[in-house]
Amino acid sequence: MEAVETIEVDVPVRAAYDQWTQFEEFPRFMDGVESVRQLNDTQLHWIAEIAGVHREWDATIVDQVPDDHIQWRSTSGADNAGTVSFKPLGADRTEVTLALTFEPEGVVEKAGDVLGIVQRRTRGDLENFKEMIEDRGQATGAWRGEV
Repeated sequence: MEAVETIEVDVPVRAAYDQWTQFEEFPRFMDGVESVRQLNDTQLHWIAEIAGVHREWDATIVDQVPDDHIQWRSTSGADNAGTVSFKPLGADRTEVTLALTFEPEGVVEKAGDVLGIVQRRTRGDLENFKEMIEDRGQATGAWRGEV
């Protein structure tokens, strides 16, 4: 299954991208994400609640280009992958697109409207990100390396 959402934020592409590289701050704008621990430049450990189910997984960043995109995939736990991309729309405006792919697990997820839940959550997360970065006006940190 795949969920894709796009939002425009009123900050330069560098600020939007730099904030997204601060993975440990994801719980501030991602509903259901309890924690993200960055183990090194490419390894993350996630703890979240998805469709009412507690999940933990590890993910690897497989492709990362500053001010353009970050792509990851799970290496354990819930089978998922995603890409967030950044497109400048002028000096102080950026289009952010978040695309998530996932495989439902368990009876509850397979029987429920998991795609609808994830789609709504993805939209809400982007709206929360927009509010956070626009209120702040700049990123709380940055990682400018490439993977």
